Amino acid sequence: MTQAMGEVPQVLSDRVAELQGALRRAVTAGDHSAARELRAELRAVDRGAHNTVARKPRTPNPARNHIANALTLLGHPATPKLITQVHNTFQKTPLNPARLHNLRRDEERAFRAAPQARPYFLCAALTVDSLTAARGLLALSTWPLEQRLVGPLTPRVHLLSMVTRLADKVSAHPSPEARRLLWQLAKTVPDVTGTPDTLDLQACKTAAQRELAVHREADARHREQARRAAEQLDAAAQLFGYRR
Repeated sequence: MTQAMGEVPQVLSDRVAELQGALRRAVTAGDHSAARELRAELRAVDRGAHNTVARKPRTPNPARNHIANALTLLGHPATPKLITQVHNTFQKTPLNPARLHNLRRDEERAFRAAPQARPYFLCAALTVDSLTAARGLLALSTWPLEQRLVGPLTPRVHLLSMVTRLADKVSAHPSPEARRLLWQLAKTVPDVTGTPDTLDLQACKTAAQRELAVHREADARHREQARRAAEQLDAAAQLFGYRR
């Protein structure tokens, strides 16, 4: 698995690392049910990685991997505009926003034609009230369903979580462009002050975590209730939304 992972999209490597960490925590906590589910998902991701290496498929849109990596960094569904900003901030090769037009529709068509043909698909976030595709948000099919559900508090929770993740990223890559991106997201967080150049990264992260603690539990309840209903949808609807 380690050898092959260097040849497949970075998002798979990140997902494997995330699952392995969750599995260690589940084993340590004695949560056997969660551990079984995580092992099964790890096996599925592993099979997908090896199949990808064996097939070496031609991707219809080479920007897919860039988008997937930006979403992995953010950790939550995001708009094409934010995805483009994140990629262009941290990568040398710019991402053309035009590549994101009609992308979700193309991904859905590819999934319905051959759901096992790709290790991941760029899919939709789902609204908790109607389980339809949330307008203007892209997500990853490898994310758990609950992670792709969007309730009344979810946009704020996602923003705060993104701020905490980006604060760590900017600490490691403190370019003016990265600081400006973080400031644009964090400037609505209480107690975050200053300009992109003077922004205190640790104080910014702490302020976001403080507000996140206020909203996280209520948001999780909304999404957990919707998850039970969403699990009744077929595989395509779980990824691209219920069609009325």
